[in-house]
Amino acid sequence: MSELLATEVAREDQQRELPRPARVPAAVRRTATALLGVAVLLVVWELYRALGPVTGVEVGGQRVLPRADPRSMPGVLDVLRTLGEPEVAVPGSRTVGQAVLAACWGTFRTAAGGWLLGAVVGIALALPMQRFRLAERGLLPWVVLSQTVPVIAVAPLVAAWGGRLQLTPTLTWQPWTSVVVISAYLAFCPVALGALRGLQSPSPAATELFTACAATPRQTLLRLRVPSGLPFLVPALRLAAAQAVVGSIVAEISTGTRGGVGRLVLEYAQQATSSPGRLYAAVLGAALLGLAAAALVSVLDVALLRRHRPLEAPR
Repeated sequence: MSELLATEVAREDQQRELPRPARVPAAVRRTATALLGVAVLLVVWELYRALGPVTGVEVGGQRVLPRADPRSMPGVLDVLRTLGEPEVAVPGSRTVGQAVLAACWGTFRTAAGGWLLGAVVGIALALPMQRFRLAERGLLPWVVLSQTVPVIAVAPLVAAWGGRLQLTPTLTWQPWTSVVVISAYLAFCPVALGALRGLQSPSPAATELFTACAATPRQTLLRLRVPSGLPFLVPALRLAAAQAVVGSIVAEISTGTRGGVGRLVLEYAQQATSSPGRLYAAVLGAALLGLAAAALVSVLDVALLRRHRPLEAPR
């Protein structure tokens, strides 16, 4: 028996000494997968432009695939060339790429405000829903139901109601304030659901341990529920960032607020006949803005989850 045990121990030591294959970091894999998906999409786009019918594909009298002509589907290189063209035929005017960057920066600022406001509201709703069962039954259905109302219908109402508000004698409701509120309207729901799921994630054994140690609700919240809820909250915040960008763009289009990429999409859509590449350049900027917002929130994943500690019973 001792010889068999010694043989087994020696075999395990040999296996430990064998070099293990290097693992590709998860962030690198996700980035490579995303880039591969974009590349496949661009290849499909160019193949359809080259091989697709000029009049599009119709089924039952309804067009299900777009026209493959240069005006409806400009090439990728054409869109990239459009970024270097002057926006207006005036010497010294900014290029289309500069206009898209400026518009994306304007939308990013309002989306950041909406994300912050939505995160605060979402967490403020999740705390009482976790603490009191009655609050969860009363608030949770309304949180979910709020996302079924189209933003394009809510935006004019918020702009009209806000325009009548006089916050202080010197502080009035600005058009960008409506955009921030509408952006927060889309951002708060995933935060509320993610925070609630995270706060409820500790096992019954862990909560019973804190109860046995006479922990107060505040101690249980800070030492158990919040650390356990971070893996649920960070993805919710990432989704909320993308939702905030979408809300800002839709609000800019619905309310006519200038300075953002949503308004730029409207302006370039009017020029789609003569310069279709400009519209796609604005849409490309909006898509990259959403990805950048979600990537910035991923910094929280590194800052918070890597410092996540196991539960610590109160002393």
